[in-house]
Amino acid sequence: MKTHTTNYTSTLIEIAEDSPVSKAVIPVVINERKTIANYQFEKLSKKPLKYTSDELLFEIFAERNDISPSEFEEEKGKFFLKGQACLRTSPLAKKNGFGIFHNEDSKIQLIPAESDDYQKLLADDSVKKVKAMKSKK
Repeated sequence: MKTHTTNYTSTLIEIAEDSPVSKAVIPVVINERKTIANYQFEKLSKKPLKYTSDELLFEIFAERNDISPSEFEEEKGKFFLKGQACLRTSPLAKKNGFGIFHNEDSKIQLIPAESDDYQKLLADDSVKKVKAMKSKK
């Protein structure tokens, strides 16, 4: 069976056209429950360039679903048998003003939209650009 991937290489996911912010905003915890944005921000801000998109998405899925480390390989195989939404759907890029950069090894890091690094990536012709998904149609 074919496994799917959400990884990009040398690609910047730009903030969404309809993003409500032009500067990066740290996601807030709502009703003492972490959102997907909270999980993603926490992991990527603490360890930039540690994860590929696939690794990040599965690790968050495993954490939210109490999957034990001994079950990781089997569950990861099942998880990627069906296509998963890539980080173009991440609330960080859609609503929180963070670009998501995938380097040449597909490792990812958050890039605040107002930063010089974001502007440099936008101007870099060797970096592919894709917009985050719009929140509204």
